[in-house]
Amino acid sequence: MLPIHEQFYTFQGEGAHAGRAAYFIRTFGCPVHCPWCDSAGTWHPDYIPKRIARLEPATLAAEVAQTQAEFTVITGGEPAIHDLSALTDALHAVGQQTHLETSGAFPIRGAFDWITLSPKRWKLPLAENVARANEFKLIIDRPGAISEYVDVLRERGAELSADNIVWLHPEWSQHSNPEVLNAITEWIKCHGAPYRAGWQLHKNYAADCMDQRSVPAAPLGGDPEQGF
Repeated sequence: MLPIHEQFYTFQGEGAHAGRAAYFIRTFGCPVHCPWCDSAGTWHPDYIPKRIARLEPATLAAEVAQTQAEFTVITGGEPAIHDLSALTDALHAVGQQTHLETSGAFPIRGAFDWITLSPKRWKLPLAENVARANEFKLIIDRPGAISEYVDVLRERGAELSADNIVWLHPEWSQHSNPEVLNAITEWIKCHGAPYRAGWQLHKNYAADCMDQRSVPAAPLGGDPEQGF
């Protein structure tokens, strides 16, 4: 049984698989606590729902099998705090590829076809997970965050080559901040591959909201002094 915050059918709005039909399973729980988290209902006491569903992997896989999803994304919160082996097995049994979105700070348990690793300064990734990642997603909340996270990945042995794309995503509360956007632009112009500008396309489309099971976002707004 896994604690599930939400599950919904949409398209992937980020990374190398952007624009493809995807089923999202968002697990409950996260010890990382990013101050700008837009899925705060998975951990923040002000947003945690009154009831947390606990579901069998086979039940989740059966829901996915009723859609035309090309793959299933397991995200959070921080999904890797859970043993996801039974879930990935159940999804593979119904013909689904399995994608993981993780901070990389906890051992990954489960068979994944694609891993997106997004390092967070509040709990840095394990070297073993950096080595397994297919792509990296850096959340840029201030201009200096780019070099900060690139240094973290290099210290943990990342091969920053064209085969491991590094997406530079403006943190959503900063997505109109010219300092952040210009820093991303200049970094890409100066360095080229593997760096690419990222965006959250699903937010422009409001794609997730079209599935009524999707929980409204609860963004914390990027204030590290809120005390959590």
